[in-house]
Amino acid sequence: MNIYWFILLIVKILFIGDIVGQPGRRAIRELVPQLRLRHQIDFVIANGENAAGGCGITVATADELYNSGVDVITCGDHLWDQKEVVKLLESEKRFLRPHNYPDGVPGRGSDVFEVRDKVQVGVLNVQGRVFMQELENPFLCALREVEKLREHTKIIIVDIHAEATSEKIAMGRMLDGKVSAVIGTHTHVQTADEQMFPGGTAFICDVGFTGAHESVIGREIEPIIKRFLTNQPQRFEIAKEKVLLQGVLMEVCAETGKALSIQRISEAIKDNS
Repeated sequence: MNIYWFILLIVKILFIGDIVGQPGRRAIRELVPQLRLRHQIDFVIANGENAAGGCGITVATADELYNSGVDVITCGDHLWDQKEVVKLLESEKRFLRPHNYPDGVPGRGSDVFEVRDKVQVGVLNVQGRVFMQELENPFLCALREVEKLREHTKIIIVDIHAEATSEKIAMGRMLDGKVSAVIGTHTHVQTADEQMFPGGTAFICDVGFTGAHESVIGREIEPIIKRFLTNQPQRFEIAKEKVLLQGVLMEVCAETGKALSIQRISEAIKDNS
């Protein structure tokens, strides 16, 4: 009897939930290098749309994330909050905006990135439409773009930045077997529904957020309560206590593009109070 030995090439990918302000960036600086080493991570994606003071992203904050070990930054509905984002859109291949903006908008919503020799990862960023700004249909957009990405690689990670869980789940079910993972961002609350769909696609409704968790989704508590009580405008300052990095760690088969596992990450910085 002939015995064949197969060596499965595994790609480990960390997807980090929405980075909120300076505390979130600090968590990235301190924890991403450690996580990369501890888990032998090959590729890191992070949603950075709140990285600059909690609203939008700048060239300097993007560079800080790249220098801390993030390979690709995705975005969402706060894309335009900082005017200098146009510089990122026009010049930085590693910065992705939602793909379902109309033709002619600066930047790109997907690309393929080199992980190691002969291994590439495709990343696609789309934005939902339920309770959000109505862009182009993200479902039609995703189907078209995934087919293009699959011409280059079978490993494809989709960030769906959306409010409604039904929209995120429907996207995951539609793309099951066509992509490695569909990851939900935007709501800043890490959900406990990480799972493997039958076709080999990893899924979670929301990866949570990276920043101060003694807060209301990253902001100081009292002004938000006051807003709900009075309907009066308030300044929503960035919170500072209990800083966590949240996300998911995935293992993907390089040959098939199918995910083998998905695991939630929620890790505190060392000197958290």
